[in-house]
Amino acid sequence: MQQNALPELAHTHTRPIHWVATATALAGVVALSSVFQPNAATAAQPSGPDAGNRPAAAPPNPARVDFPLECGPVKAVVAKKATGDLDGDGNPETVAVVHCDSPMGTPPDGVYILTRAAGAAEPRLVATLVAPKDDITVSDIAVRDGAVAAGLLRYSSQDVPRCCPDVNEKAEWRWKNGSFTRSTPAGAHSV
Repeated sequence: MQQNALPELAHTHTRPIHWVATATALAGVVALSSVFQPNAATAAQPSGPDAGNRPAAAPPNPARVDFPLECGPVKAVVAKKATGDLDGDGNPETVAVVHCDSPMGTPPDGVYILTRAAGAAEPRLVATLVAPKDDITVSDIAVRDGAVAAGLLRYSSQDVPRCCPDVNEKAEWRWKNGSFTRSTPAGAHSV
């Protein structure tokens, strides 16, 4: 039998210690990669002189606002909400649909706009789009392209049972000249 001219190299044979070292190194890389993450991607581009340096403001929290509802012994409930920049200042506003937590019946909704001044901790109510006295229920709410879009359910007459609104309409509000202006898309009414 002829001997190999080259000496046998120790690193050419894997041993359990090699697998342990590889697994430890891999676990370290995975752990470090979870600590160092890139910033979240957004679809909106920053605008203004300091937009790249300014952190995004959190939308106003409707749970921190006292709404102008007379609910008696029950509490006001935020049934729906949507957020978005409605006035073009780069800070989000919150649209809150609120009603009294009635144990029976269909309580009417109020639709309110909340904002937070720069540097302020507490949100404030700046507009009422639908008042509870209007006897309207909001089926859906969204902020799209700087406008508030809502599906509204109301009653055609006092003879209609309060459980079952029979008129469905769409409405839209847009910030214009310092206030919210309502427009109703064509063909939005139905009975």
